[in-house]
Amino acid sequence: MKWGSRYGPEFVNRLYKSIIKHTKRKTILYCLTDNPQNINKNIICKPLPKISLPEAIAYTPWRKMSLWQYPLYDFKGDVLFLDLDLVITGNLDRFFDYKKGRYCVIENWTQIGQNIGNTSCFRFPIGKYRSIFEKFQNDPKTHWYKYHIEQIYLSTQIKDQVFWPTEWCKSFKHNLLPKWPFRLWEPAKLPKDTSIVAFTGKPDPDDVVNGCWPVKKSQIYKKIYKQLKTPQWVLDNWL
Repeated sequence: MKWGSRYGPEFVNRLYKSIIKHTKRKTILYCLTDNPQNINKNIICKPLPKISLPEAIAYTPWRKMSLWQYPLYDFKGDVLFLDLDLVITGNLDRFFDYKKGRYCVIENWTQIGQNIGNTSCFRFPIGKYRSIFEKFQNDPKTHWYKYHIEQIYLSTQIKDQVFWPTEWCKSFKHNLLPKWPFRLWEPAKLPKDTSIVAFTGKPDPDDVVNGCWPVKKSQIYKKIYKQLKTPQWVLDNWL
């Protein structure tokens, strides 16, 4: 899904290029967006699915809740959702073979053991959990106030959620980036069985390519520890 101006069409096109590189099966990529301009013609663009949201969260990850409605265009079966700022580093075919017909998601790296998923990468069966969308849509403000984040709402509602194997999906910041001061001279190392690296918050993949971790002017002191080296595996799989 792409909305607003934070991520341009180059993020969609890079993701498509990387998906094709790391799949052996026929693969179709859909981009649900408010602006299809300059997106690769091999990507099928559809309008953002309709959803009623409080204005304060209208263009936040709560918009992902629109994916759970049924019907959803002509989608059928298991659909794999990928955030735009992921770097794909290994085969994706196994994400379609694992626990078919179930909601599969990353175990959130900052909430290990709390049964909370991270929706940077998840697979869901179209139509199976539509009651979750309907329940949310009936009173979105209450669920927003109660759960704060859409992935927490999903994890509390889907009792049979399954986490991807730990090695498949890693967080650049939480799993791979060396601790300070080692990050001053050591780049993040990629585990051999990892297929997806998520860039939650900052830095984005482009920041890592440029070897720069942005900080606010009011927090310039953070430059002391917000430093990094550019790993070759990011260059190989992002550009």
